[in-house]
Amino acid sequence: MKSQWYGSREKKAKIALEDGTVFTGLSFGATGERYGEVVFNTSMTGYQEILTDPSYKGQIVTMTYPLIGNYGVNREDIESRKPFVEGFVVKECSRIVSNWRSQKSLEEYLEENNIVGIEGIDTRALTRHIRLQGAMKAVISSRDLDETRLIGKAKSSPGLVGRDLVKEVTSSQILPWSSGGKHRVVVIDCGVKFNILRELVNNRCQVIIVPANTDPEQILRMKPHGILLSNGPGDPAGVPYVVETVKKLIGKLPIFGICLGHQMLGLALGGKTYKLKFGHHGANHPVKDLKTGKIAVTVQNHGFCVDMDSLNKDDIEITHINLNDNTLEGMRHRRLPIFSVQFHPEASAGPHDAQYLFKEFVNLMNL
Repeated sequence: MKSQWYGSREKKAKIALEDGTVFTGLSFGATGERYGEVVFNTSMTGYQEILTDPSYKGQIVTMTYPLIGNYGVNREDIESRKPFVEGFVVKECSRIVSNWRSQKSLEEYLEENNIVGIEGIDTRALTRHIRLQGAMKAVISSRDLDETRLIGKAKSSPGLVGRDLVKEVTSSQILPWSSGGKHRVVVIDCGVKFNILRELVNNRCQVIIVPANTDPEQILRMKPHGILLSNGPGDPAGVPYVVETVKKLIGKLPIFGICLGHQMLGLALGGKTYKLKFGHHGANHPVKDLKTGKIAVTVQNHGFCVDMDSLNKDDIEITHINLNDNTLEGMRHRRLPIFSVQFHPEASAGPHDAQYLFKEFVNLMNL
């Protein structure tokens, strides 16, 4: 008997991984075929924020929570100008939407934004496979269901290593986000989330967004009090032009890096980055502040990491570590007003444990 959720819209879809693993499910959202690195996200809520996080450009996201879409979609919770995920994988997409803020269903939203989805697969099995074998290239399709062809397409698709995805999500022009405020902050947009900008405004900052390829001299002519290096997608080694910009800004004024911004700062300070086995994606990652000993539950979305052993410890102090795998989550320059974190302190959707970091950035600009 057909599930009451699927009705007459039942249409097969497949997701094929480069190692030959194939899952068969049902299509929802847009129809078609998309390529990307398949990852899993452990958040129970916040699927709209995940879909519109530019850091997911180039990736197919699998949600581990089994029922997604039950509270619909609204205009207020988007994190960028549009969804950037390549594909969306869920156990079950709810056709019942129940929330007073909802303006449309998840399926309608995906269809409008040309995002291919697949439901009805064993997401636990897919997640376990990724945990054991690592994130890998994949193709999701409701058009071509031939498994041999799909596996070949997955193998030949572009990966994330060395690829510049920032150019596909950054703003096209300099954009004043807010006026007024005590401190003028220039945000180098590598795929910035709206809530980072909102948190800056909440901390009395005037915010100016600049494209990722903006010259450092042009940035300095804006006479900012501080620089924020934003989150973004892919491999930090794939955007050497941003790293060179950061090198030229170091020592000139306070700098705060978030996620990809943290990684680019690590490269600019002489460190190295590497690819994680399956990345950190979710709203429940425990991070320890080495100075206070406090544990914060954090939102994370990254597949690369700064190698803490590659940093010059005479210049760089390690401030935070991930308690799941002891990877680097935060650092601070010992003499210059520069710090960064791998996690997302703006925390939407997710816990608010790390919002204090925006106040720390403001305090640096007050010095």
